[in-house]
Amino acid sequence: MNSLLDFFSFADPNIRFVVIGSVLLTASSAIVGTFTFLHKKSLVGDAIAHAVLPGICLGFMLSGTKNPAYLIAGAFVTGWISLIGVEYITRHTRIKEDTAIGLVLSVFFGIGILMLTVIQKSGNAAQSGLDHFLFGKAAALVGQDLFVFGTVAVLLLIAVFLLFKEFALLAFDKDYAKAIGLPVRGIELTLTSLIVLAVVIGIQAVGVVLMAAILITPAAAARFWTNKISVMITLASIFGAFSGLSGAYISYIAPAMPTGPWIVIVISTVAFISFFFAPKRGVINRLLRQRNIRRTINDENVLKTLYQLSEESRNFFIQRSAEEIIRRRKFSLEILGKILKRLERQGYVERTGKHWSLTEEGKNRGQRVVRIHRLWELYLTTHLNIAPDHVHDDADTIEHLLTPELEAELEKLLNYPKVDPHKSEIPYS
Repeated sequence: MNSLLDFFSFADPNIRFVVIGSVLLTASSAIVGTFTFLHKKSLVGDAIAHAVLPGICLGFMLSGTKNPAYLIAGAFVTGWISLIGVEYITRHTRIKEDTAIGLVLSVFFGIGILMLTVIQKSGNAAQSGLDHFLFGKAAALVGQDLFVFGTVAVLLLIAVFLLFKEFALLAFDKDYAKAIGLPVRGIELTLTSLIVLAVVIGIQAVGVVLMAAILITPAAAARFWTNKISVMITLASIFGAFSGLSGAYISYIAPAMPTGPWIVIVISTVAFISFFFAPKRGVINRLLRQRNIRRTINDENVLKTLYQLSEESRNFFIQRSAEEIIRRRKFSLEILGKILKRLERQGYVERTGKHWSLTEEGKNRGQRVVRIHRLWELYLTTHLNIAPDHVHDDADTIEHLLTPELEAELEKLLNYPKVDPHKSEIPYS
């Protein structure tokens, strides 16, 4: 508890530098990364992250110091060159984008490692700590770094705010943006520059190797929670800021733990939780919906079968055995038993010994399923000219999906028909 209070009091200037720097870096990168994610350019961030290493080394060689302004300038140049290289290879050769990214990434990173080795053997005492750009060391942030990175982060936020509509439009409908006269190429170049800047400032915290995770993972996690781009950007920035704060705290209470990798672990955990537990898009929710849909289909198929078995006699409340239902509709005895018990709990069927019968509510629901099935068969034959012997499977699916509003429209369109293409009566309430 004492360590928690000490940390969040921010009395120590080193803590302030690390926390503010980490939050700025991760939040701003997440915002820009959202558009990278929506443009389906996730691998581009990885390519840039590896390509900036030779630029950092070049900036150090030319300046002789680790001044962040020089390092950012060098990284920005080589990051841009890497993107131009990827685009050139993709446009002028038969090599696809993912392969081009792999080529550029490996070449630039190899050159960067070579230059870093030369610097380390040069004897320049100022090169100490330059290798931290490989894996990041947010704990090494100082006031000068914070000023430079904070300035760049603010510029990123301002640019995204001013060009939000343009970036969003390009992400979803590039052709429409061209049609209305937007300077698509210029907007794309601006976004690319922002991506390069986001990567450049982020590598100080998490390093070249892990930067792509900070750029893309918050956006991927946010996507599971919303369909609105504005909400997605907000959530991505919150997730990014939370991971930066958490990584800094873990590094504080366990000094042997590096901040950058823990930032990535935290945001990956957030993404994992989102992937499984998000209320609409999460895997668990989707599995539950699929299970409920399967149950609904099975329930309605049994009610439909009980209704059809009684159509000839017009007595819809006759007791039926499980074997009679199975002869009409293929179920295993075990599964049918579970379905009938569920329908009994819901009030759709009644049991007498080993026999089952529809209730009034069950009869109405079974009748509706039969009506939709036969209406849809008639629609397919009369409006789409499909042969009557080819319409059953389609109708078997749509009968569970059609809403009451669409059902009413279908009845009106067909002028309330009496029989389906097979001359079976279409029942109405």
